[in-house]
Amino acid sequence: MQLQHRSLYAAYDLFPSRKGAAIHIDRFARTLFDMFGGGALLVLGNPDLPSYQLEGPVEIERFASEVPNFLDRVTAYSDWVGRKLDGQTQLEICHFRDPWSGVPIALRRHRYKVVYEVNALPSIELPTVYPSLPERTLAKIRRLEIECAKAADLVITPSERTKALLADLGVKAMVIPNGADLDDPKPRPADAPARYLLYFGGPQPWQGIDSLLRAFARLADFEDLHLVICASREAKGWRPHERLAEKLGVADKIVWRYALPERELSAWRQHAAISVAPLTDSPRNVIQGCAPLKILESMASGAAVVASDVPPVRELIKDRENGWMVHPERPTELARALRILLDRPDLAREMGQRARQSIADRLTWAHSTDTLRLAYKGVMDESLADLPRARS
Repeated sequence: MQLQHRSLYAAYDLFPSRKGAAIHIDRFARTLFDMFGGGALLVLGNPDLPSYQLEGPVEIERFASEVPNFLDRVTAYSDWVGRKLDGQTQLEICHFRDPWSGVPIALRRHRYKVVYEVNALPSIELPTVYPSLPERTLAKIRRLEIECAKAADLVITPSERTKALLADLGVKAMVIPNGADLDDPKPRPADAPARYLLYFGGPQPWQGIDSLLRAFARLADFEDLHLVICASREAKGWRPHERLAEKLGVADKIVWRYALPERELSAWRQHAAISVAPLTDSPRNVIQGCAPLKILESMASGAAVVASDVPPVRELIKDRENGWMVHPERPTELARALRILLDRPDLAREMGQRARQSIADRLTWAHSTDTLRLAYKGVMDESLADLPRARS
């Protein structure tokens, strides 16, 4: 870093991107920097993004290592973050999203305040992506997660489910939900099918896309119905889903779009018959918890949402009121719910309108960032607020 800063935000996530993590980082980092007159943002990069940017009082630096081994890569990232902190003598507050950022920030001697934002715990998510990781490695990662949390002045999380998990680990946390903006009406995409279901996001196993494809195959009698998949980016993870679509005989009724800007994605949401979030019954969703932006953004667009009945979804949806919940990983049940709403577009419209109102009432980004500002104030002056502390 070339400048001295009062605040720093670090995240082992690609930024910017169309992934939910990057959208969240944008909102929270801007809130931090607005309060502290600028700051440093340390994130991941790729060959298409500059390694360094100066935007007014904000410095953005990106780590873009090509280290193939995941554990070696996160270790290199941690070392990089530590070097960036060296010589920063004016820091008052550091906010981070993961233990790889937390080790060099929270576990060194420091005078600044520390905020740990727990959106996910690698010790729970990594076995899904890297099933061969040995238990001793996962145990070490668990220890780092807890050490970082207990070294923090404040732990925040977007989900009550994650808060409960942290409490079981002896860590107190404050819930600041994810949000969504109420988007303005947009014209129907010129190439949109006459009627379509919508999935948008990534291809990770916990997203439940296989269940969606199998449910979609059970709706073949809706001859005009298509499935639109707006992927956050092109990735190898989509290939198994493409092969399954071919096997099920629905590949020719799937419309693929990649890395759409928000304005275009908003139009696809607004004109979808139904937006689907078929999350799996996995430790990542049920034990750890999550705060799916795809659900919040769909609701804010006024789309009817059909989603899996898992604890984090229950925090957002009242079944049959502002959304429809089904048991996870049951394609037949998912197809039945979709069929009911496709047969009753008036019910789907009413559900979408109630969903949009529920976002307006309590789940806009303005609600979330206002709460975050109060949290920062409480951390900087503990007499201002009785915030939950990380230490048990």
